[in-house]
Amino acid sequence: MSKAAFGTNPEGTIPMCKTTSPVLRRPTAEDGPAVTALIAASEPLDPNSAYCNLLQCSDFADTCVLAERDGEVLGWISAYRPPSHPERIFVWQVAVAACARGEGLAGRMLDELVSLPAVQGATTLTTTITEANPASWALFGAFARRHGASLSKSKRFERAAHFAGAHDTEWHATIAPLPSVHT
Repeated sequence: MSKAAFGTNPEGTIPMCKTTSPVLRRPTAEDGPAVTALIAASEPLDPNSAYCNLLQCSDFADTCVLAERDGEVLGWISAYRPPSHPERIFVWQVAVAACARGEGLAGRMLDELVSLPAVQGATTLTTTITEANPASWALFGAFARRHGASLSKSKRFERAAHFAGAHDTEWHATIAPLPSVHT
C-alpha cells in the first residue's frame, strides 16, 4: 500500500488535507492489504495477521465497515455476531488513519455498523477495551449517549490469568439497547 493511503503525498512527506467526507462501504477481499496496513499504523491496536484481515474483509464483510476517500482507506471496523450470543454484535477493532482523526469518522462507522442488515436484530453492542485506551472509551461512551443506551463494563480477559502478564486486562464494554433500524 502506498503512503498516500495514510494521508501523505506520494513522496510521503506532506500530509494531504482532504475536505470531502469519506465513503462508508462493505469491504472486499482486495481491501485486505490496506486494512492490514491501517491496523499496523494504528497503535495501540494489536496487529492481526494479513490472513485474518483478509478473512474479515471476505467471510465477515457483512458485519464490517470500511471508510475510504479518493480510493484511500481511512477507517475500518471489524465486527461479528457471536454464534453463542446472536443478540450481540461484537466490535473487534476500530481503526482510523491519523489524517482522518478528529472528523467523527469512527462514530459514523459505528452508526453505519448497527444499521447493516446483518446486524439487524442485535440488541447489544459489545467490545473489549483496555483501561489505558481513553480514545476507545470516549468513542463507545459517545455512541451510547447518542443512542440513549447505557454502557457498562466488567473484566473479561485479565492480565495475569489470560495474557500471562504480557497484555493489559481487557474490559468488556456492553452497550444496550441498540437503536432499532428499519431497512
